Amino acid sequence: AILAQALHKSAPVLARTQKAMSVQRLSTDSVDSILSMDPFPSTCLTFKDLAFTAKLPKGESKTVLEPCSGHFESGELVAIMGPSGCGKTTFLDMLAMKKTGTYSGQVCVNGHKRHPVLFPRIAAYVGQEDQMPAHWKVREALEFNTALKCPPGDAGISRKVTASLIHNLLEVFGLTGVADTYIGGEKVRGISGGQRRRVTLARGVAAQAPLLFCDEPTSGLSSTDASLCVRALRGIAKKMNVLILVVIHQPRREIVELFDKLVLLTSNPGRVAYFGSMAEAPLYMESCGHPVPCNSNPADVYLDLLTPGTEEDDSDALVAAFAEKQKPGLDIVVDAALGAKGLTAKELLVAAHQMNLKGSNEEGPGSKFKVRPYAVSFGTQLGVLLKRRARVTMRNPGAMGIQLAMPTGMGILWGLLFQGICRNEFGTPQLLFIFMMLIMLSLQSLPMISLFIDERAIMKRETSERLYSTGAHILSSFVIAVPVSLLGAMIQTLIILGFAGLQVDYLPTVLGWTLLIFLLFDSLYSCVAAAAPDGNQAMIIATPFLILCILFSGLIITKATAPIYLLWIFEVSPMRYAMQAIVVELAGPTPTLEGQGVLQALNYVAGEEMKGIAVIGCMIIIFRVLQVLFMKFLNNLQK
Repeated sequence: AILAQALHKSAPVLARTQKAMSVQRLSTDSVDSILSMDPFPSTCLTFKDLAFTAKLPKGESKTVLEPCSGHFESGELVAIMGPSGCGKTTFLDMLAMKKTGTYSGQVCVNGHKRHPVLFPRIAAYVGQEDQMPAHWKVREALEFNTALKCPPGDAGISRKVTASLIHNLLEVFGLTGVADTYIGGEKVRGISGGQRRRVTLARGVAAQAPLLFCDEPTSGLSSTDASLCVRALRGIAKKMNVLILVVIHQPRREIVELFDKLVLLTSNPGRVAYFGSMAEAPLYMESCGHPVPCNSNPADVYLDLLTPGTEEDDSDALVAAFAEKQKPGLDIVVDAALGAKGLTAKELLVAAHQMNLKGSNEEGPGSKFKVRPYAVSFGTQLGVLLKRRARVTMRNPGAMGIQLAMPTGMGILWGLLFQGICRNEFGTPQLLFIFMMLIMLSLQSLPMISLFIDERAIMKRETSERLYSTGAHILSSFVIAVPVSLLGAMIQTLIILGFAGLQVDYLPTVLGWTLLIFLLFDSLYSCVAAAAPDGNQAMIIATPFLILCILFSGLIITKATAPIYLLWIFEVSPMRYAMQAIVVELAGPTPTLEGQGVLQALNYVAGEEMKGIAVIGCMIIIFRVLQVLFMKFLNNLQK
């Protein structure tokens, strides 16, 4: 009876143990399936005298990381640990070539300086932020990175193999159950924050790069999920000969034992306190007078010793011990590694391509392989981006509502308010009706600015990984967003004009000019969204141009009442040309007495239609070109 009672109490524990063992077996089997291909060529990372000093707003300088040197071998899983403010992320960003601030020192791959264009092709980076489209599905996120990181023509990326790769990645990172669920966000219900973190990590692994940098990939994960992810990373490092550097904050003991190498930093300022094997770290600490107690977590002990201001703080002594015991030998290793030249970034890409073609009878793709800044062509980038854009747009009720539903509703409302107004002779009421309709169309794309800015943030992160070019993103956005928005504007205009009773003879002129005005302001708002840091500043930037167009439309300020030094604005005012062309057309060749008075008061004349089209067309082109330049050079990621 006692035995039966004990077994009954231990049943939940046994069940959890069996579940954990099954998850571990699943992870191992899936990793083996993913990594059935040959390992990558040796890709070592060496850095010497790497340091960073931040410039404070008052002109002062603050040392974030003192000069440090080291060497990492292919196939190693490296843990970078230390207290808050010790420069862990700064150190990782400098190694991954993500640091935008100026730093000193050198970083080499296989003894060669990092190639500024090709290095992102051989390295993948998993940041702390999980920024992805909310209406994207988990499986689609992995398919996206795989399609853009693996060049076409490789034997290893056929549809069948790609599907198998994605399936196994979903299993490895515990995402199979949510593979067809939205990623979600603040306003869209989707997967959990921990699952979103694992999606970001899986996307980095999907790049299949010989270098992988992970900045706190286990943040927000349970201890079991964190162990699952680190085990997967270890399997990838060993079987694929990938060098993986992980910034991790106080992992549990089982996770600590999975790492090959450990880099310990302390803060105020950031300094190296240990650089070596993870397994040998406890013996080293014992030699420094700090034995690790039995059954304790070594990570907790290390952080207690290296956190300034705590009771156990001995960071200064450990830094001095490192300089005495480890640094001389490490400097010898670094100098030897810098002198030993291995494959360059270009040669690594060629070798990876040939590895994927191994066993294939196709010789053409291998002989024609060209090393480019991006893994796939511009056409492939555009196709993949168009596919994602179309899916996300169709699933987003907010975007579809702004672009189609809202214009339709506003068209019905305005149509009811101005019902039958165009059946009367042309006069002041018809003039105000045209003016208000043009203003409404000029404001229609204004709510889209916030969506553009959200997309820009995602684009900046993805282009920094060399997934695609800025031009491909802008063109895909233009191909999908502009036709949908233009369709909404056309529906709105036709509904209003239908209720207003406009004669069919006048429809081409009125519809053409209204849509031209819509395209102009849509390009303006897209340009502003590319330049402004946030939505509020975008509104502030766009408002003056909109006000000037309204004021100098010829209705509020005329050429007769405007100051002489401002008359030139009428020559470039798009609203004036649109108002003039429509009003002259509606007034007809023999306008009524009231119509003649309106034309004379506003100084509207016929014959300037082509000039107006040219002015508006040039403005649209200028705004679109500026949009491309702003997207490429402004609001870049700051690290």
